[in-house]
Amino acid sequence: MVHQILSHLIDLQQQPAPFTRGDGPFWDDPHISTQLLKVHLDPNVEAASRRPETIDRTVNWLIDTLALKPGAAVLDLGCGPGLYAGRLATAGLQVTGIDYSRRSIEYARESARANHLPIEYRYENYLDLADEQRYDAACLIYGDYCPLEPQQRARLLRNIHRALKPHGKFVLDVSTREHRKRHGLKNSWYAADSGFWKPGPQLVLEEGFDYPESAIWLDQYTVIEADGRISVYRNWFQDYTPDTITTELSQGGFHVDSLWGDLTGQPYTADSEWIGLIASQR
Repeated sequence: MVHQILSHLIDLQQQPAPFTRGDGPFWDDPHISTQLLKVHLDPNVEAASRRPETIDRTVNWLIDTLALKPGAAVLDLGCGPGLYAGRLATAGLQVTGIDYSRRSIEYARESARANHLPIEYRYENYLDLADEQRYDAACLIYGDYCPLEPQQRARLLRNIHRALKPHGKFVLDVSTREHRKRHGLKNSWYAADSGFWKPGPQLVLEEGFDYPESAIWLDQYTVIEADGRISVYRNWFQDYTPDTITTELSQGGFHVDSLWGDLTGQPYTADSEWIGLIASQR
């Protein structure tokens, strides 16, 4: 058994083909989704969500920049526990939030009820979004576009284009190669009685792979449980330059109206870790 585990681990050290899938979908796993929700809600951890003060600045900037008036219809894609959606609804906007984690949607719905906010939350894969000409603006925030493989990104752009009203706005941010340069590739391990990935004893091997020719990188987590069972979780990320994201959005039917260093209105520079974009239907 040990020999089989070692052989499998050796194989997993080989760089997989881009966007090769791991075990999942882990974001809806009962244990992992509980841990992920905790990370979303931790104001001191900028992992699943940005810090509350950054979210506040982002929402205020978007409302001002898009000139959103009370009653405007906004779609929050990958809404998680509703951190942006709740703030948008508090400003008087008509908000729909979509996420593919049951636990996050349940939390978001309860939060909306508790705060008397008329938000429509849907447990749904936004790759299956079928709404038509319903929204004045759609948001996909904190790099949620980047883990998708090319065919999925093209499909999502079609869905968003169809869901927006004529001249509707699409807001998103994507990572640049500067982000990876500053944060580096993972290469570590740890053991725990219980952890993010599994409820029982586990050994977690973290490894990063870089694909500079394609501006892609991978965070891979190999989890070994006490019974020898191995699970592999992969987070893929497509990085962009202003030219590559502008071209991709254009192919999806969007014109880039403005480009920023983030979605709080900071100017884009050559060393920006993020690109924030406001696009409209072509």
